[in-house]
Amino acid sequence: MISARKVVVSVMGAVLVSAPLMLCESVQPSVVTMPGAQPRAVIELGLQPRRGFDSLMEAVPVSPPPMGLPDLSRYRGFQFGETLQAVAKQAGVDLAEVKLIHARPAVIQELEWPIWLSGGSSPHTDAVRTVLFSFYNGELFRILVSYDRDETKGLTTEDMIDAISATYGTASQPTNLAVGFSSTQVYNDSETVLARWGNSQYSFNLFHSSYQPTFGMLAFSKTLDALARAATAEAIRLDAQEAPQREMERQNNEDKTNRELLEKARQLNKRNFHL
Repeated sequence: MISARKVVVSVMGAVLVSAPLMLCESVQPSVVTMPGAQPRAVIELGLQPRRGFDSLMEAVPVSPPPMGLPDLSRYRGFQFGETLQAVAKQAGVDLAEVKLIHARPAVIQELEWPIWLSGGSSPHTDAVRTVLFSFYNGELFRILVSYDRDETKGLTTEDMIDAISATYGTASQPTNLAVGFSSTQVYNDSETVLARWGNSQYSFNLFHSSYQPTFGMLAFSKTLDALARAATAEAIRLDAQEAPQREMERQNNEDKTNRELLEKARQLNKRNFHL
């Protein structure tokens, strides 16, 4: 009886001892051999192994930008964002011709390129008469093109759109849309847009001049133009706010100059006066 009980106890002990080993052997292969299974530490931390991220990136390829789109970042080789010095050199215009429009809160400058006077271009073959470059803190942000009235005589709006579309792609024709191109309060010019070429960064706008029978085009960098417009508005506000003080100073300087001239004349006449 005692021997039978010992045998049973021995068998049960052997089973209990071997149970963990049997469990490990039955579980371990499934963890190792399952394709794509994550290590337990990664699962518990809520993380993903890097290989899974790389596979996801490979599954969603990034498409390259479409090829063959028109380049709206430049006009006749003049790049928006280009420096004033570079534009002046390329156009062959002396920097002495630069006009300061506003000095604060940002520097707004303009440079006119009279193509019809340029030695490198014949006024009889170039449809552009003048180009006005505008700069925000020394960077080109706007280009105003004025076409020659004789070289565009008889051309219709459709003719102009077709010619420009050959370079800048398909145009849109908005209605009741105007563009402003003045950096001062005195000449707050704007014109109705006949056709527009653009993208998220740049805009080219064809218009018919209100002052002469010819066309014009306004092109600008949207980012720089927005900054320049805000700076121009602030400059105009500051000018209006400081106008009374400036006028007072001007009047005081003028009065001082008149007094000095009057005193100089008095001293001269006092020495030369005779009965």
